[in-house]
Amino acid sequence: MRIAISANGSDLDAEFVPLFGRSPTYVFVDTESLAFEAVPNPATGSAGGAGIQAAQYVASRGVGAVVTGHVGPNAFQVLAAAGVPVFIFTGSTVREAVNAYMAGRLSPASGATGPAHAGLGPMRGRGIGGVGRGRIRAGGYEGSRNAGVPLGVQVASEAERQDDLTELRSEVESLREHLNKLGERLDDLESKCR
Repeated sequence: MRIAISANGSDLDAEFVPLFGRSPTYVFVDTESLAFEAVPNPATGSAGGAGIQAAQYVASRGVGAVVTGHVGPNAFQVLAAAGVPVFIFTGSTVREAVNAYMAGRLSPASGATGPAHAGLGPMRGRGIGGVGRGRIRAGGYEGSRNAGVPLGVQVASEAERQDDLTELRSEVESLREHLNKLGERLDDLESKCR
């Protein structure tokens, strides 16, 4: 079976990336021969809809499964519609992901594991240079609710702030898990080199 793994690199020892839609690379691995192909994610630079585009691309490559850390609801729906199950992994490398999948240690996700737009992380909804909140609109100024705020900068609603908090918490937790795995791997390697 051919599986796709979200990664940042071009081989089996590449760093595993937990975010599906904005993953820099996908490593496609044949689980029987371990032959692999690393392909840059064509949706990485998309202003929006990266998860959907990435899911369509990966599904079009004839994979039987996707191994990632987080997948948003839109990407999950595209993969599910294509009959491609998503397996959640929290390790460090593509090789570890392949081994965990082949050993049956990963279970298929029953739904999205991250909120929509999780891959944009802390820059979601920010203006030029990461300063300011909101989406660009035509020139002018807001009404009394946001007096003096240029119309080009719409103040985030409470729901958007809550979405941002949820996304950031999810991303921080994922990074903590990844950092813990890296720390364990470093300790293991250091102990072997002594």
